[in-house]
Amino acid sequence: MHHVTLKQLRVLAAIAKSGKITSAARHLGVTPPAVTLQLKLLEENVGMPLFDRSSQGLRPTDAGIYMLETEARIASALVECDEGLKQLKGLGRGRVSLGIVSTTKYFAPLALAAFSRENPDIELELLVGHRDEITAALTNLKLDMAIMGRPPKKIELERQVMGDHPHVIIAAPDHRLASRGRIPLRWLVNDTFLLRESGSGTRILTDQMFAKADLAPSFGMVFGSNETIKQAVMAGLGVAFISAHTVAAEVAQRRIVVLPVTGLPVVRKWYLLRAKAKHLLPAGTALWGFLAKHGGRFPPDVSALVRRPKSRAVGRKPLHRTKSRAASRRRHSSVAK
Repeated sequence: MHHVTLKQLRVLAAIAKSGKITSAARHLGVTPPAVTLQLKLLEENVGMPLFDRSSQGLRPTDAGIYMLETEARIASALVECDEGLKQLKGLGRGRVSLGIVSTTKYFAPLALAAFSRENPDIELELLVGHRDEITAALTNLKLDMAIMGRPPKKIELERQVMGDHPHVIIAAPDHRLASRGRIPLRWLVNDTFLLRESGSGTRILTDQMFAKADLAPSFGMVFGSNETIKQAVMAGLGVAFISAHTVAAEVAQRRIVVLPVTGLPVVRKWYLLRAKAKHLLPAGTALWGFLAKHGGRFPPDVSALVRRPKSRAVGRKPLHRTKSRAASRRRHSSVAK
């Protein structure tokens, strides 16, 4: 391994990206035989094959994947070094990368805009992705930091709480329970619940909520975005358990209602995260400090959506008494006649 070169690692990354020697050669600006030679030398140094050859192209072996993760960390370290040296020389003002899960796109751009107004010369890079994508980017040190609702457990992280993250159940305005007082979750067990994809923070929280209540609701279609779920709910395809921060506008416009379910909202936290192995340069330190101090003021105000209504919960006994009073009125009417 002592003879592995940066050139060989770049060849490895280029082949993995395209799956072809010729495409990697074009990307690197060299000839295909040169790429083949560097790959051969790297595999000899490692002592194991780094790609499986098939009719579909070259795919990394387990050893290849491990080497690619190493290449990503080295590339990240070189970028950090370059940025740090530029700042020491006074040649640049810095760059910082932030990753966010899709739910945070409802407020993260507002926070970045406020930061940019105070730091106009710092270049910002924003990556929006699913939870697994952001977790992988944090692990490979491709991101300076990220905002997520549930910190991944397999990475050593620095974390900072940014504020509450409430989750509610939403429905179309004409839902049969929309005008009720407090309702138990079991009353929704026959509704069709629209879901986020497996592995997303919202899906994990949904599964935990029903498991805790020992309920098995009817699960419907699975969607890859909150926007699509909201449209499906408005169309009457079902109900959904979702971040309150994603539905503030639709509730205000009366296109969606929040069902007053007992025990909700489920409140989690928003976290600002970075890998402990990631060394922040001055630009990154500035953004971290800004978000840690001011980040909690940018999520939409959803207090009106999640407060507990004052009306008495409607249960079976009140309904029974209502029927009894009606029967009593009929009896009195009969006597009067």
